[in-house]
Amino acid sequence: MRIATWNVNSVKQRVPRLLPWLEQRRPDVVCLQETKLSDEAFATLLAEPLAERGYTFAHHGQGQWNGVALLSRVGLDDVERGFRGQPDYADKAEARAISATCAGVRVHSLYVPNGREVASDHYAYKLAWLDALRAAVAAGPDDVALCGDINIAPADADVFDPAAYVGHTHVTPPERDAVAAFGLVDVLRERWPDERVFSYWDYRAGMFHQDLGMRIDLILASAPVAARARAAWVDREARKGRLPSDHAPVIVDLDDAPDGDIGPVVPPPSRPATRKRVTLPQGSRDA
Repeated sequence: MRIATWNVNSVKQRVPRLLPWLEQRRPDVVCLQETKLSDEAFATLLAEPLAERGYTFAHHGQGQWNGVALLSRVGLDDVERGFRGQPDYADKAEARAISATCAGVRVHSLYVPNGREVASDHYAYKLAWLDALRAAVAAGPDDVALCGDINIAPADADVFDPAAYVGHTHVTPPERDAVAAFGLVDVLRERWPDERVFSYWDYRAGMFHQDLGMRIDLILASAPVAARARAAWVDREARKGRLPSDHAPVIVDLDDAPDGDIGPVVPPPSRPATRKRVTLPQGSRDA
């Protein structure tokens, strides 16, 4: 079973990239984030082309903000929008989580709150959101995969220059501790412990072409699911070319790897700026 997660940063804008990508990579389960559509609009846009490609879907939308979806060719059972105990922000529930059972694995598509600025109310919301999610996941089932834009780089190796991120969200000890507290396996990093791997690059300042990125799109799996991994990689090809998202898909193959044990980044960057000191673009991450 091939599981993929992709923050598409507006599925309406990304349809010309998404549909050919589904045909090329043929994932069995796809977790999408930042769809930025209502449930009705998502269905109007994609129900027919997804059905033609063999996918059922579930969507949890919020109009022009947030939005998460699951696409599956292997079943989509017991769909849950949100999760038990999910906190609100500014007295509103946000469409940031959806889960379902797909071929025996409980798969969550997650768009974790950004946090915006350290010590802000949104940062506190992010930590509370993660804590509530951890409690919900701990209640079972045991075969689980948390997939999505986690908005946290788990270690310094997951950003192009740790010094550039000092004082910013995404890298603070409380955020990293919150990821570790799930007790799950970071499947891609487990398979490629020492490699330079990013999944997000800001649109500006040539960040993508210089490979000045972050690894914030994760697949965290329970030990039984992680043990089935035969390949884990970032599909950097999907970030190239015309009308890309600022994120690339992350792919994990369970039990069988149709493309072999490829990775960690496909294709690898040609001109990474490994020693260049860069000031982060202001407002470079979404909410």
